[in-house]
Amino acid sequence: MENSIKISRKDQILQALARMLEAAPGERITTAALAKEVGVSEAALYRHFPSKARMFEGLIKFIEDTLFLRISRILSEENSAEIRCHKILTLLLTFSAKNPGMTRLLTGDALAGETERLRTRIAQFFGRLESQLKQVLREAQIRENLKPTASPNALANLLLASCEGRLVQFVRSEFKQSPLENWDIQWEFLNRNLFTPYNLDANASGEADEHASV
Repeated sequence: MENSIKISRKDQILQALARMLEAAPGERITTAALAKEVGVSEAALYRHFPSKARMFEGLIKFIEDTLFLRISRILSEENSAEIRCHKILTLLLTFSAKNPGMTRLLTGDALAGETERLRTRIAQFFGRLESQLKQVLREAQIRENLKPTASPNALANLLLASCEGRLVQFVRSEFKQSPLENWDIQWEFLNRNLFTPYNLDANASGEADEHASV
């Protein structure tokens, strides 16, 4: 009995594209080279995808589906804003480390000369991710009585920018500098500056002193 799982031709094409993006950092992928990698004709490629842009969109959709499914699990399993933020960001960095070719899509490196809608799709991905971080930071004020040290918008942008910079460095180093390098140390620094607890007793004491001095 055949035990291996049969992979569809469309998935074979997408897997080959991801491999080529990883194997040739900085290079533009042609449909002719992709067809050769898959072992089919260019015409066969176009029977499954009407354009190379649709192939890239297939990989972007895989990234979106994979990451946001796992983010949903993190949000359902964790209550702490600190843990939620850390796990969401670490998820992005770990996915990048395991999928160098797809990281070229996330940084836009592989999209030079491609259709504008692909870059828009990537911008929407990061916008959605940033919105999720903002929501976590806002909820911390209610769920955990924590006060962000800056606005949730500013902090979410800072956290995401720190991770995006790591992805860019990973691609720029041709995948030699891991996006997870020193991440735990840097997260501790970021985390120390995320929240301050609301001090209700201090506030009450301050109000009492103010009334007493009147």
